[in-house]
Amino acid sequence: MPQEDSTKIRINNQLIGIIGLKHVMEEMAEEYAETSDNKVQAELFKRLSRKNYIPDHAKEDYGKAFLRRFNKFFGKPYEKEISEGDHGRKEEKMEIKVLGPGCPRCQKTDQAVKDAVAEAGVDATVEKVADVMEIAKYGVFGTPAVVVDGEIKSVGKIPPVEEIKEWLKK
Repeated sequence: MPQEDSTKIRINNQLIGIIGLKHVMEEMAEEYAETSDNKVQAELFKRLSRKNYIPDHAKEDYGKAFLRRFNKFFGKPYEKEISEGDHGRKEEKMEIKVLGPGCPRCQKTDQAVKDAVAEAGVDATVEKVADVMEIAKYGVFGTPAVVVDGEIKSVGKIPPVEEIKEWLKK
């Protein structure tokens, strides 16, 4: 039996591994493309709860996270994850992706991004994307590449930490 994919998604400020998320989204893509968010969310929840434990008290949060990931996966508008910042104020969590197969330049770029995030003190998730098919979805023709909140900021070079910090201010 082939091993199923596990995708980490943010639920209530915690990264949770979800088994089969990518597979379920691909299965649902065509049939649910023009379906309401409520129906998509319900179907995602139904299918994903077969292989994933979802606590009763968190069902609504998981459903919202599944829908957010589905819409993001297919380039539809989605609600960003909101986290509690200092003094209880709500903040949008910045999403940064480092695209590259894992070569030394990609590793240096990933480290530069993590250093910039730490120095800037921003609330961000940094995700390494090594899958060639996933990288291709961004339309970049070179790696490493850096994507900040869906916007391509750098392609084919290791950006300096100071430059990355400028991207994080905006």
